[in-house]
Amino acid sequence: MVITERINASPLKSVSVEQKRLYTVVKGSLSSLAPKVRSFIEEKAAICQPDNVYICDGSDAENQQMIDTLLESGMIQPLPKYDNCWLALTDPADVARVEKQTFIVTKEKRQTTPTTLNGIAGQLAKWMSPEDFSKQFNERFPGCMKGRTMYAIPFSMGPVGSPFSKIGMELTDSAYVVVCTRIMTRMGADVLKTLGDGEFVRGLHSMGRPLPLTKPLVNNWPCNSEKIMVAHIPDKNEIASFGSGYGGNSLLGKKCFALRFGGILAKREGWLAEHMLILGITNPQGVKKYVVAAFPSACGKTNLAMMTPSLPGYKIECVGDDIAWMRFDSEGQLRAINPEAGFFGVAPGTSMKTNPIAMKLVQSNTVFTNVAKTSDGGVYWKGIDDDAVSPGATITSWKRQENWQPGDKTNPAAHPNARFCAPAAQCPIMDPAWEDSAGVPIDAILFGGRRPNGVPLVYESFNWQHGVFVGAAMRSEATAAAEHGGGNKKMIMHDPFAMRPFFGYNFGDYIKHWLSFGERKDVKVPKVFHVNWFRTNNQGDFLWPGFGDNVRVLEWILERVGDKDVARESPIGLIPKPGSLNVEGLGDIDMKELFSVSPEFLRDECVEIDKYFKEQVNEDLPREMWQELANLQARARKM
Repeated sequence: MVITERINASPLKSVSVEQKRLYTVVKGSLSSLAPKVRSFIEEKAAICQPDNVYICDGSDAENQQMIDTLLESGMIQPLPKYDNCWLALTDPADVARVEKQTFIVTKEKRQTTPTTLNGIAGQLAKWMSPEDFSKQFNERFPGCMKGRTMYAIPFSMGPVGSPFSKIGMELTDSAYVVVCTRIMTRMGADVLKTLGDGEFVRGLHSMGRPLPLTKPLVNNWPCNSEKIMVAHIPDKNEIASFGSGYGGNSLLGKKCFALRFGGILAKREGWLAEHMLILGITNPQGVKKYVVAAFPSACGKTNLAMMTPSLPGYKIECVGDDIAWMRFDSEGQLRAINPEAGFFGVAPGTSMKTNPIAMKLVQSNTVFTNVAKTSDGGVYWKGIDDDAVSPGATITSWKRQENWQPGDKTNPAAHPNARFCAPAAQCPIMDPAWEDSAGVPIDAILFGGRRPNGVPLVYESFNWQHGVFVGAAMRSEATAAAEHGGGNKKMIMHDPFAMRPFFGYNFGDYIKHWLSFGERKDVKVPKVFHVNWFRTNNQGDFLWPGFGDNVRVLEWILERVGDKDVARESPIGLIPKPGSLNVEGLGDIDMKELFSVSPEFLRDECVEIDKYFKEQVNEDLPREMWQELANLQARARKM
């Protein structure tokens, strides 16, 4: 028997909608909720006007109900080749993060983003005034959930009850979001119990397609791509997302909360919220260290976090593949948690060769989005193993093109940003301490990206301040994870700290926050490194085999963490001494080219960094960064 409550909702005076609207609470009870939680739900229900309100508890039975709802609406289809796996195909207009429509709402623009040079368009967070946000909100959200159910999702970023963790509540009209949030976070009744009447991050999400529909859906996927908006309002602890069902825009615990809001909270409270993987590496002598690494989206974070090492005796264990929350403990040791509980990985390029752990992970309890489907109920994408398609089976592309052929380069089988959403707990190499409420101790910080030319395989910063400069000056090829990436694959973009799309406040202040840890006497800052797996020769072939052989680079990094004398100075940092990087068994590796830095390249790089700093950060750039750039320019002149 379903117990329901009938609620008369009176909308806020500032929003012009019907004076009263009746909705039914079909799961849970508003009266049992803490006052702040109940007030949030009632306030937003009054505006969005759903027919029903459903308070999620995270149970298996509830998850099955969500799956059944999605199947009935045609938003997902089963993949019977695997265990409890599903495929969602989106509207082709809703396939990636929409950075141009993602905003931080503050009273002063400079709180959000640096004042650029001569009015040049800023690339480091987009600002919106509270007045403009109110107008945009009122053009979108009133009545946006008519005919639909508002799901109230309580979730914890990080282990429930951990001093690292933060709690959120997302209200959404998408059962897809409910299913994926259950995978990606700790979700349900325990979260509400832990929260009590405390503070929480408030998230409101709508696909923006109230019923009855005024125009047909594409792929049975509700979205309103012409009105997409993702807004973060720090002063109110709120996130408002409209028009998109894609994970980066609709799973509000992920980039919105964990990085943009997380960064704001981290600065306020003295910690770090970063776009970083976390892995544990144990050497043949049984010594274990933990490393974090910041790469832009679709640049190999998941592959590194789940690496199968090629060197005998080494073991890699995964703590997380995307986001790290880090604090210094009472002993001055930097410690990190993965605030997520699942993987939202890029599918194309994943195979038993590149990432066998991920391939094993996604065999069950996984939601795939925008991959191709085989006629026997399997999945397919570019780069998957040859035996992924059974003999006699056919392929239907993500755009529902039947009998798709592997030679078709015009219409890819899967979207380049196709994803898998899978529970972390079923990863075969999850670290035993991945849910430790105290976090794991971090021994090294890595930065990196896709640099086909000029940048060596690995180098170490000279010190912490130089390491912050290395992060601030990061550049990488554009990828398909953002809406501009697909058509500009060869464009080298500035992506400082791999956080360019995720800054929640002024980048100049963000750099100052990083620098502040180097000034503290009570903490031990880790060594900082930069890696580049993607350097190519003149023919466009990769110079380094990558994947499991990246353990060889980690081996050298850990030797440096132990202060071994295996590095020599170069103009950009400390690089391996000849013979110190283990390449045994790799065949013909052009080590000279792999580590070469030409004077022309470095001088051009200095020009690009100088231009970027002046145009994008301008007066907000800390003087320490100008000094590091001057030091690099001086070293370049001496080459």
